[in-house]
Amino acid sequence: MLNSHLSHSADGRSGLNRRALLRAAVLLTAAVPLAACGTENDPLSDGVSNSNFIAGDGSVEVYDEAERGDPVQLTGTFYDGESLDSADWVGQVTVLNFWYAACAPCRVEAPHLTKLANEFDDAGAAFYGVNVRDQEATAAAFERTYEIPYPSAPDTDGSILLGLTQYVNPQAVPTTLVLDTEGRVAARVLGVAEEGTLRALIEDRISEGA
Repeated sequence: MLNSHLSHSADGRSGLNRRALLRAAVLLTAAVPLAACGTENDPLSDGVSNSNFIAGDGSVEVYDEAERGDPVQLTGTFYDGESLDSADWVGQVTVLNFWYAACAPCRVEAPHLTKLANEFDDAGAAFYGVNVRDQEATAAAFERTYEIPYPSAPDTDGSILLGLTQYVNPQAVPTTLVLDTEGRVAARVLGVAEEGTLRALIEDRISEGA
C-alpha cells in the first residue's frame, strides 16, 4: 500500500526555445492513438480489465518553482520487496510514471522511459513506476519485454491515486510526474511521455538544482 500527499502549482523558468520544443512535442504526442487498449492475443493483458480506460491527451504542464507546494510524501514497497520512501529522493530529480501492462499508450512510451532512465542514470535523475492495476507477474512480464531498468510499486488498491487526484486521474493513465530536487511536483505529462519532451523537462529540473 502506498500513501502520498502532493501540492499543486504552475511554471515559468523555461526559455522560449524550451517552450517551443515542448509545444511541438505535445502536438506530436497528440497524434499518437491513445484510446485503444486492446488485450486480444496478448499474454501481458491476462486478467486485466480495460472497461474504464480513457487515455490522457498528451498535454504537458510545467509548474513555477516559486509556486510549487510541499514535497511528495510517499511510502510503500516495490514489487521486489524494497522499501519506497520519497524522503530518499531529495537532492535528485525524480520521474514518477503511472502505468499498467495492458495500457496501449504505456507500451508506446515504455521504450522512451527505458532510454531516458538509462541516459540519466548517475546523471542527477532517478525513475520509479507506480502500477495501478497489475499483480507482480503481469508487471514483471511488461518490465522484461521493455527492459525497464527501474522499480515499480503496486497500487492495485488505489490508495496513492486517491491522494493524487489533483495530478493523476485514474482514467488518464499513463501520467508522468517530474519532481524537483526538493521532491515537489515540477511538471506533469498526461498521456504518452515523448522522449524529447521528457528529456527537456528533466534537464530543466536538473539545471534548477545545479
